Amino acid sequence: MTNQIHPTAIVSGQAELGRDNSVGPYAIIEDGAVLGNNNRVAAHAVIKKSVHMQDDNTLAEHVVLGGIPQYTGFDESTPTYLEIGSGNVFREAVTINCALHEGERTRVGDRNFLMHAMHIGHDCIIGNDVTFGPSTGIGGHVEIADKAFISGGVMVHQFGKIGRFAMVGGNAKITQDVLPFMITDGNPASVRGLNLVGLKRAGFKMDDIKALKQAYQLLFRGGTLEDNLSAIRALNHDLTGQLCDFIAHSERGFHRNK
Repeated sequence: MTNQIHPTAIVSGQAELGRDNSVGPYAIIEDGAVLGNNNRVAAHAVIKKSVHMQDDNTLAEHVVLGGIPQYTGFDESTPTYLEIGSGNVFREAVTINCALHEGERTRVGDRNFLMHAMHIGHDCIIGNDVTFGPSTGIGGHVEIADKAFISGGVMVHQFGKIGRFAMVGGNAKITQDVLPFMITDGNPASVRGLNLVGLKRAGFKMDDIKALKQAYQLLFRGGTLEDNLSAIRALNHDLTGQLCDFIAHSERGFHRNK
């Protein structure tokens, strides 16, 4: 099947489209953009020159992908990119910026769900199966791991990291890293407990959840962080080891419980 392009859409002859793509009324695809197969681009969506997109993505109305970084010193002639995987859903008015420095890429993985009017800044790295609530703002250079859930209205400071299977509550203010497997909420944000619902829905075994509960208790029992991490590592469990590794690589520090 060939691509279906509405007669009012503007698709550059210098763009590269695979097969079975659908481009709706008044959509714009600029010079240099690259699309794979079976992407759905709704009315008034804009795909900028920086975008390299794979297959089976859905863009709702007024999505803008690959816009220039919101940084006053950016030179628009700088070749930077937005790399998008497959199976993502971008709802109405989602915006994502390309990277800041020459040759660099903002990256969005596979099967992510981005609700309306949310923004991802330049140089972010988004994993797979991440959900973003409406009106969420993700600052530049943020890294978000697989299966995280970011609720509506959340604001994430630049250079932060959000771990896998983390849940961030609505309207939270995130200024430090967010621990994997846990719920972080509030303004100022703090850890409220394990993301038990998310872990159970994802099929985690009871032994895994038990180990993470032990790790949570050890991490926030008081005393020194070094001693607590040593105790967690002594549990000798893969998931608790991942928690320790996340903390060990945290550069901004992490949100803790009250």
